[in-house]
Amino acid sequence: MLHKWEGIVLKSRSYGESNKIVTLLTREAGKVAVMARGAKKPTSRLAGITQTFMHGMFVCQRTSGMGTLQQGEHINSMRHVQTDIIATAYASYIVELIDRLVEEGKSEPYAFEVLLQALTAIEEGYDPEAITLFVDWKMLPYTGVQPILHACASCGSVDGEFAFSFSQGGFLCHRCFHLDPYIIRLSPKQLKLIRMFYMVSIDQVGKLDLKRDTKRFIKNIVTTIYEEQTGMRLKSRSFIDQLERTPELLPRNKNESTD
Repeated sequence: MLHKWEGIVLKSRSYGESNKIVTLLTREAGKVAVMARGAKKPTSRLAGITQTFMHGMFVCQRTSGMGTLQQGEHINSMRHVQTDIIATAYASYIVELIDRLVEEGKSEPYAFEVLLQALTAIEEGYDPEAITLFVDWKMLPYTGVQPILHACASCGSVDGEFAFSFSQGGFLCHRCFHLDPYIIRLSPKQLKLIRMFYMVSIDQVGKLDLKRDTKRFIKNIVTTIYEEQTGMRLKSRSFIDQLERTPELLPRNKNESTD
């Protein structure tokens, strides 16, 4: 049976001398692995469409087991994402994270939209570090962690000073700070940003000009959740950490001092 799916290439690996096994996240069928015969040959019509980050329409033949990629037509080749070292680093983290969290064999329209919006935003020149934070927060429910960010995780209050508590699973108001000696106090700006990263669609947010320290602060919280509470450590994170130790390579926001 032939299927035509809109998809994004999460990864591909060599299979034999000339073939690739390509993992797609599709809008219609979720995550699927397909055989792309001859795709390693530079002259193959499948060579370009099977590159990581490629957004396109994929025609696959599938009966049982792994399907076969018959043809593909690109919608967005994500040229900037593929050629800029910073964009590539953050996009690689995003596709690795989503690949780890999404199971094969069931439709995942939400994860597909998060991935598409994230890669499109990076392709269009948005701050890739900020976009990655969106994905980190939005994909947390796939780990089984659903932080309480709309109110105090203990008493339900929505007013007052707030902090983040790993042990309580979300925000605590000042009345409940005593429940966790290791709270991370939040400014109103930090509180608002975390809620935005978790709740607001990426394509509904304009260009964010955030101070590097602000991004680092919020990233430390969500990275701690992933690494300490879910045990996830991604290979692509180490390359980003190397980049962040070389600040001159990172994109500098025009309004970085105004956050």
